Formats: sequence, structure tokens, C-alpha cells
Amino acid sequence: MAAMKLGMVGAGFVAKFHARALAQVRNIELAGVTALAGAEELAKSAKQEGLGDTKVYKDVKEMAKNVDAVAIFIPNFARLETMEQIAEAAKEGAKLKGVICEKPLARNMKEARRMVELADGAGLKTAYFENQIFMPTVRNAMDQLAPQQKAMGPIHLTRSNEEHGGPHEPWFWDPTRQGGGVLCDMGCHSIAVGWYVLTPIGKPVTFLEPQTVTATTLLLKWGKEDWRAKLMERGVDYSKTPAEDFATAIITFKNPDTGQIVMGQVTDSWMYDAPGLRLLMEGYGAGYSFVVNSLESPSHIFIADVAAEAVADAELALEKAQASRGLLTLQANEADLYGYVAENADAATAFMAGKDAYLPWSYGLEITKLIMAGYMSAERGTTLDLTDAAVQKELETYVPLIQQGKGGEILQVL
Repeated sequence: MAAMKLGMVGAGFVAKFHARALAQVRNIELAGVTALAGAEELAKSAKQEGLGDTKVYKDVKEMAKNVDAVAIFIPNFARLETMEQIAEAAKEGAKLKGVICEKPLARNMKEARRMVELADGAGLKTAYFENQIFMPTVRNAMDQLAPQQKAMGPIHLTRSNEEHGGPHEPWFWDPTRQGGGVLCDMGCHSIAVGWYVLTPIGKPVTFLEPQTVTATTLLLKWGKEDWRAKLMERGVDYSKTPAEDFATAIITFKNPDTGQIVMGQVTDSWMYDAPGLRLLMEGYGAGYSFVVNSLESPSHIFIADVAAEAVADAELALEKAQASRGLLTLQANEADLYGYVAENADAATAFMAGKDAYLPWSYGLEITKLIMAGYMSAERGTTLDLTDAAVQKELETYVPLIQQGKGGEILQVL
């Protein structure tokens, strides 16, 4: 099968991470990149890594005419406008096979639904990039426990956490541009992987029907004066437009075949002062269970105080690393560990076969709905009934107070 020619919109952190993943994928060539900044650097690096003859394009529509698929790797607030340009290019004759969007699909339901409509209207196949579902450790645990699930029934409780000390870029901290705080930024991961693990083997990813959401959003660390001052240095003012740095939720799902209720517990944090990014997933069934912890590694390094000045980039050892000395966790292949390699290979194989990826944008739309339900539950201090048609209708146009820049009404700023 011929390699898929991929064009990236964006050249920031996540685009670079995906480029690292592409070096391990046989059926994709990074053919183009367009970005407000960093495109030349990313293209040069891609060529050096043997990812293809990566060209820099002046805009999205020009690039779309010269690639098989476009990946949207830019900030959340700019994604809908970018998709409008991609759809226009397709309607004008660009022979695109598909379009990829990094999580989350959008900031709210109105934007997410419009993203899906644009792709459908342009006849484009889609891939929603939720890497944690593709993590080899998660997939392997599910494969290993397949006999137990068949004998004892599917998993009935999951706990999925993603935690680190805070995002890379200032726009992540701005709830009006990002869509919220940690619940939008990382809750999308934890909700998705929890839903996936709870789903009986062989069933579609949306087989289980969401029933209720009970969520809490808090500002525990970054609302304090000393920490707010650090955000001010990056142009973000949490005394005016704060976002949550901690979120937790309980989501219940119903198996439509058996009527069984299962539960996913979600916890996400930007206040995890530890070695770095931690992905913690647990699944419990009748007589069996599994645990995945991304900070558990067979490899570590040690850097003494006298040698610490020589550290070039602590994140080369571990994403979101918060220390440059002492005993440090080392992950040799984060792009594979976190599922980026597998999700890129899946998208390429699907698009070249004329199909949607394993996770299409319609799935990303459902994840957006659950995120919005979490914010609504937290605002109202109540359990949200997702089987209520009135609630479903309200979610379609709902914009959380935090996303509106009114987080001060519900979050404590010290």
C-alpha cells in the first residue's frame, strides 16, 4: 500500500510529538506543514528524520491540494475556522481522503457539531485523535483479560487519571480560547479511555449509553497569589478569567443488551507536583483487574546538583518533567507509550482504504457532550441526567461559565 501523504496544520508541541510518532509508522509521509510559527523548523527536522520531502505551505488550502490528508494540530479556538478552509478546499477539488483532529474536537457542542457537519458536507473521512485508547499498555491489558471478560463479564468500574504540573503554552491556561481548564484539556482523555475500557470486547466505542454525570471543578493551586503571579508572567490573569486546575467526575453507563450499569471515575489535574506527566488507569471486573501507570518505568537516570547545570531539556526524559536533578524517571519512547504511533497508523490505513478511522469525529462529538455535561453538573452542584431529553437539548447550546471567562463566579481565587 502506498504511503499516505499527510499535511500538518500547526508546528507546536503536539505537532512535534506526532512527528516523533511518524518516524515509527511505515504508511505515512509527512508531506507538508503550515503554521503561524515553526513550520520551517518542523519541516527541516522531518526531512532529517526521513519522514519525506516535507514542504512548507503558505496556507491550509494550498497544502490541501498537495496531500492525501490534513491533520489539525492547532489551538482549540482556531480549529473551526481551519476546518472551514479545509472543507472549502475539498469542495474546490482538493482530492483529500480524510481529515484528522487532535483532541478535543471543539470547545463546546455547537462548534463540535459544526466540525462534523463540515467534514460530512465535504465528503471527508475523519479521525479523532484520542491517543490513550491506543496506548499499547491499555490494549495489551484488554487483550490479556479477554478470556476473563468472556467468562466473568465485562469490566464494571474504571478509574482514569491524567495529571501534571500545568500546560506548555499560555493559550491552554486561557479558558475562553482553550474551552475551559483541565476538564476540557485532559478530561477528554480520561473520559474516553474509561468509556473504552468499560465497553464489552467487540462492541462499538459508543455501545454503552451514558446515563448520569456528577462532576466537581476546583481551582486549588493556580488561584493562589504566588502561582497567579507566575501565570501573569505568561500573559494569563487568573484574577479575572480563572479556569479549574482540578476536576473529578463520575459517569455511569448502561449496557443496552443487559441493562447493567457500570461506572467510570475520572480525575484530572494541573497541580500534580511530581516527576512529570502521569497517566493512571485501573479497570475492575468480577475476579480480575488491571493497572496502567505511565510513571512506572524500568529506566531511571540520576543527576547530582553539581551536574544539573548541564541539563539541556528535562522533557527529553519525560513529558512535563518538573525537575532537572535527582532520581528522574525515563521513558525511552513516549510517542509509542502514549498511543501516538498506533493512532497515526490507524488513521493512515483507514483513509487509504476509504474509511473513517477507528475513532471518527462523531465519537469526538460524544466526548465533547460528556465534557459539557461535566461542566454543567459542576456549575449546578447536581447529578446530571443524560437520559433527559431536555438536558440533551440544553447541552447543544451550553457554554460553561468558565469558558465564557466567568470562572470567578464559581471558582475560588485567593
